[in-house]
Amino acid sequence: MRLLLFATLLMFAACNQKKNQDKQSAPTDYSASSEVQQQIKVEDIAIHINYLASDEMKGRDTGSPEIERAAAYISTHFSENGVQPYFSSYYDTLQNYDGLAYNVVGLVPSQNKESNEFILIGAHYDHIGVMKPLENSTDSIGNGANDNATGTTVVMELARYFGANPPQERSLIFALFSAEEKGLRGSKHLAQKLKSEDMNLPLMLNFEMMGIPMNHDDYSTYVTGYNKSNLAELVNEVAQKPLAGFLETAESFNLFRRSDNAPFYDEFGIPAHTFSSFDFTNFDFYHKAGDEPSLMNPEFMTEMTNEFIPVIESFANRSELAVKMN
Repeated sequence: MRLLLFATLLMFAACNQKKNQDKQSAPTDYSASSEVQQQIKVEDIAIHINYLASDEMKGRDTGSPEIERAAAYISTHFSENGVQPYFSSYYDTLQNYDGLAYNVVGLVPSQNKESNEFILIGAHYDHIGVMKPLENSTDSIGNGANDNATGTTVVMELARYFGANPPQERSLIFALFSAEEKGLRGSKHLAQKLKSEDMNLPLMLNFEMMGIPMNHDDYSTYVTGYNKSNLAELVNEVAQKPLAGFLETAESFNLFRRSDNAPFYDEFGIPAHTFSSFDFTNFDFYHKAGDEPSLMNPEFMTEMTNEFIPVIESFANRSELAVKMN
């Protein structure tokens, strides 16, 4: 999420650091069933996070050689798993950024050739590069594991699944945005571009900071802009469990406006929401050099990714979408 939150989050981090370090060192067992393991595997989740958030990627700053490597990694993953380029290539060059930067955009067409509806599933793959080291540390790389190699990984693995299991009614766009940390520029660019094409886009789902379980027993993730649509209600109905809930802190900090869902809400006037498990108490290294892959919980991420598969299948396959603005 964007730098605007940084000062506020410092207060939460100071209060919760020791407790959460202990919690992160002994993650809950979120191992999926053998049936689910055939869909999304823990080892694949771990491979993506460890690559995207490695020291060699130097924090994936927009415009850097390292984020170009990340884009190539994502586009290769798409190509190898039945996800077509949405445009003439996977790269969507930003027109609102000084320098070279691009979103990576893939497509899984629906089996209904007469359908012209799309659902967009997104996450930002950039981070903020090199930064001030933590106290008593020389490590200055902002690895950006939770923010947002985790969301990127979720989208990549969802794309893998749907590349092999195309939807019946609505085509799926998988978009990894650049320059989120520069003011949502990647998502703003793509939303405006798709709107100019008169795309029929009734729904956008975004994933942000999905690497660690919440300190909430009532639900597994929260959805930003909870009261703007009936999305959370339908998600939980399909999942048959409280998969998406309301987080008061997210509402008070207006996180709905601070991630890549917002430009699609603005341009299309549709339900466009972000799912996250970062609850302001379970992770102390937001926009710090300590946002390392070793602190992530691949088992939890695997479980969450698999939980969202039937949700997205339901939205992509049902005759009536049923997701509506409140």
